[in-house]
Amino acid sequence: MKEAVLLVDDEAIILLALSRELRLALGPGVRVETALNAAEAFSIIEDLEREGLFLRVAVSDWLMPGMRGDEFLIALRRRYPKVGLIMVTGQADDEAIDRVVKEAGVLACVRKPWRSAELLSLIRQSVADGCQAGA
Repeated sequence: MKEAVLLVDDEAIILLALSRELRLALGPGVRVETALNAAEAFSIIEDLEREGLFLRVAVSDWLMPGMRGDEFLIALRRRYPKVGLIMVTGQADDEAIDRVVKEAGVLACVRKPWRSAELLSLIRQSVADGCQAGA
């Protein structure tokens, strides 16, 4: 079964740069999808399921219009308990980070600006390990 990684951020330039990096790093065996908000992300996940693809990792920004990243990741965990979750933030407070760690079991919370090597390593490891939940 082909696997997928989903990147969610309201800044298109970030999605473009990170998705390009991931496609090169992960190779053709992992599909990289992007969404500008949580609603679009859930729609993409449903499309992936219909295509028989398994969402392995979701990486979400925290501050987005509509549903914040912590709310999105908590909702995602409830619907898809085996997906690895990573939150990226430049503005989340400690309370939001604690909440997403406890309620969503994120694999990591990475501060912006992140180091590419660190984020890529987390995503690679998550794909390789099967992304079991837990912080």
